[in-house]
Amino acid sequence: MNVLVTGVAGFIGFFVAQRLLADGDTVYGIDNLNDYYSVDLKKDRLAQLLPHPSFGFEPIDLADRGAMDGLFQNHRFDRVIHLAAQAGVRYSLKNPYAYADSNLTGFIHVLEGCRHHGVEHLVYASSSSVYGANRQVPFATTDNVDHPVSLYAATKKANELMAHSYSHLYDLPTTGLRFFTVYGPWGRPDMAYFKFVDAIANDRPIQVYNHGKMQRDFTYIDDVVEGVVRAMRHLPKPLAEDAFNTAAPYKLYNIGNHSPVELMRFIEIIEQALGKTAAKEMMPMQPGDVKATYADVADLSADVGFAPSTALEVGMDKFVAWYQDYYARA
Repeated sequence: MNVLVTGVAGFIGFFVAQRLLADGDTVYGIDNLNDYYSVDLKKDRLAQLLPHPSFGFEPIDLADRGAMDGLFQNHRFDRVIHLAAQAGVRYSLKNPYAYADSNLTGFIHVLEGCRHHGVEHLVYASSSSVYGANRQVPFATTDNVDHPVSLYAATKKANELMAHSYSHLYDLPTTGLRFFTVYGPWGRPDMAYFKFVDAIANDRPIQVYNHGKMQRDFTYIDDVVEGVVRAMRHLPKPLAEDAFNTAAPYKLYNIGNHSPVELMRFIEIIEQALGKTAAKEMMPMQPGDVKATYADVADLSADVGFAPSTALEVGMDKFVAWYQDYYARA
């Protein structure tokens, strides 16, 4: 298939593109290479994709309507995997307009491109952040998610609603994937695991929010990629009767390890991988943050025959090995 991957120089996009190319698909990637985090890291990811004969790339900003129109007019995409977005919960408190531009305006450009150009299936990134401060665990896609606690989460919830409307109105198959704390080699430097490893490795203290009373469902990148690719190849079927009396070819899945880990245990695992002890600064809860995440993946397992399972100890060993190698060469 000919697949568009947006955010192809990003963490998940890079690995998804690699997997699709290995599977024999043709991949066209776009990315605006913004400076939210290291542009050099994004370029180093991209450099591994560019030599592949079945890979094409164009630097496009999702918010550029003309460029997005041209993208869909000039290429015939069978499937679209939309991973580009302005990421980060805390950054959304400082720069809300970036989230409106990328996550709302950019998403409508993707939807319109899919609608008008015969795309068979749109798979897009949502986030576990849509669950907000939900106290019912594990988090299921049938839970109410009407109370986001950050603008980032609100934009991801908006994406799900926008996708549903296009599925309902235009019979466009869409699948939203709620990712749970994705980690691994080539990961994002703004994520806690990356910050912790970098700080401990360089003898700096780490900031431990909510005094360590947090849980996260850490999901290794290989598991996320497997879930994304399987979801892409599994078109959602419209239900004759669903809870909302629609028949849209629309589906949501959690992609998480369904095994939350206490923050202090998480820090111990990093210390073991590095062979160093962290100096800790205990901090209060941060605005927009949540105390726990925990994915129910029963429907993902039932529909595509897969559920993430990589143990955090295994995944963090791989991340630390990559980190030490990458920055030794930098």
